[in-house]
Amino acid sequence: MIFYTGDIHGGKYEIVRFAKQMNLTAADVIVILGDVGANYYETDRDHELKRAFSRLKPTIFCIHGNHEIRPANIPTYKLKEWNGGMVWYEEQYPNILFAKDGEIFEMEGLSHLVIGGAYSVDKYYRIARHYGWWPDEQPSEEIKAYVEQQLPGKHIDVILSHTCPFKYEPVEAFLPMIDQSTVDASTEHWLDHIEETADYGAWLCGHWHISKRIDKLQFMYHDFICSDNLKERVQNG
Repeated sequence: MIFYTGDIHGGKYEIVRFAKQMNLTAADVIVILGDVGANYYETDRDHELKRAFSRLKPTIFCIHGNHEIRPANIPTYKLKEWNGGMVWYEEQYPNILFAKDGEIFEMEGLSHLVIGGAYSVDKYYRIARHYGWWPDEQPSEEIKAYVEQQLPGKHIDVILSHTCPFKYEPVEAFLPMIDQSTVDASTEHWLDHIEETADYGAWLCGHWHISKRIDKLQFMYHDFICSDNLKERVQNG
């Protein structure tokens, strides 16, 4: 079975506790919708999280967030095919996978299109204090083109993204100290186009640190939902 959850920012305990409480096996998958925190510090702090996950039985399937390094930029990562799509992995931690953006994965009878990345509203705060920030945090034009090439003539059961389409932005989650006129919402506006043109059944995203559902879109944070629930939603429209 697949279990989906939101950003964890390096906090391993919820994932570890959930995997143990649910008695998850190697046949199960936990999907984290970005900002995993496994490729953030470039120190042993990253490996501490990875070691904890590597001791778990299920596959940890990660979407790229805006607060982490893209695996393509880390020499220890390699590409391989997994469930119909390409993933980044490290030989030392074979059960931790990072999805390549724009790939479609078949899991538990559901097709999943992955779209990672977002803008960091605290970008300049991070730069000024030498915290982690990376200029390729948002989808590149190449990634956007690849995603769009995947859509014609296909039904996608589930879209997995880090952020959400602009029309669904949860204004109640806006940080009060951030001037929204300074925020680069180009990814969210592009996702509007994807949402309007894609034939899809359900959409899950993280990023906003909120849990709620609007239409076909569900924001995930500390909650978990399983693939059986999504199958019912997709089947019922």
